[in-house]
Amino acid sequence: MPAPLIITIDGPAGAGKSTLGEHLARRLGYLYFDTGVMYRALAWAALHRHVDPADAEATAALARTLDIQVLPAGAAADGRQYTVLVDGADVTWELRRPDVERVVSVAARHPAVRTVLRARQRAIGNRGRVVMVGRDIGSVVMPDAPVKFYLNASIDERARRRTVEIQSRGGASDIQHIRNEIMRRDELDRHVSAPAADACIIVSDGLTPEQVADLAMSYIRRVAGELPE
Repeated sequence: MPAPLIITIDGPAGAGKSTLGEHLARRLGYLYFDTGVMYRALAWAALHRHVDPADAEATAALARTLDIQVLPAGAAADGRQYTVLVDGADVTWELRRPDVERVVSVAARHPAVRTVLRARQRAIGNRGRVVMVGRDIGSVVMPDAPVKFYLNASIDERARRRTVEIQSRGGASDIQHIRNEIMRRDELDRHVSAPAADACIIVSDGLTPEQVADLAMSYIRRVAGELPE
């Protein structure tokens, strides 16, 4: 059986979806596409254009007008995983700012917003040879994907990882505050928290990123046959 053309990775905030996606994309030679950056880009634009993210109609209207591009990192040497452009402006690192973190789930929960951005996500996914990472990717956005993962981890583990990530970039962090933010995100995202019925579930507590990727690759081989190491 040939390698699957589409792999999806879903799971709660901070579970390590992006890290797993990067590992799999690199091992398979696939495109890595973190679909959550589209919602972050929208949240960033809403803040900068004084659109209330809680206003469903206004936020959806903004989503329809934005030109959001997700590109390979290219020659950038600042540790980025990809480059995100909003109407031509590079906002890659702006998307991890705390003010964006606080409103991204608010903007993303509106059905009209998700409809707009899902269509753009599907267009990229349907090109094939892609690892797509994000919420409800396997259950709603790409339900026919041959391989689906649902990556989970405890709240404490997710808070610890997020703290390490922030500190590695030289930022200040309070693990209790981060834990509270993750719990808040989980509550906001609860309507899309369930894995697809045919997803392979991986609980990553206590595992290194390489060990998680090894587990995922073993599953992919069972589904698709022999693949690159």
